[in-house]
Amino acid sequence: MIKTGMHELTRIEPAVIEDLPLLTELLMDLFRQEPDFRPDYNNQMRGLRLILEQPSRGRIFVLRTANQILGMINLLFTISTAEGGFVVILEDLIIHQNFRRQGFGGKLLEYAIEYAKQKDFLRITLLTDLVNDESRAFFEKHGFQRSEMIPMRIYLGTSAALRTGA
Repeated sequence: MIKTGMHELTRIEPAVIEDLPLLTELLMDLFRQEPDFRPDYNNQMRGLRLILEQPSRGRIFVLRTANQILGMINLLFTISTAEGGFVVILEDLIIHQNFRRQGFGGKLLEYAIEYAKQKDFLRITLLTDLVNDESRAFFEKHGFQRSEMIPMRIYLGTSAALRTGA
């Protein structure tokens, strides 16, 4: 348990389907900050629902008080042939704008790292914005190291049409 600035106790726990609208709003805020993504309420809700409805795909953990969700972290599960086993992709970490810079992001990240260790995952990989020095420093502070890999994408389906104007 953690105390917020308002001295309310907080807890970290798995998200539930009833959290979808609030989690979707958090992702909308995150994607407004990232130049690679366009916020789309329906897409964000659909993606979150896919994870919540199939726990074998990943976990979404929330930091909450009795009255509200302060933040979330989204972990996706996959297999790495390089590691020879299961690994995690840290897809999203976002704290509500009213609660940033109070240590909550670090608490969520530490919880996720401990979860991955307990479940015997072999690695956690994430993407962070190239131009966001603060974000990179945050993850490096928590033990993440820069990779020599360069992310590349190809957009398919409706996302491709939106990005190319086709």
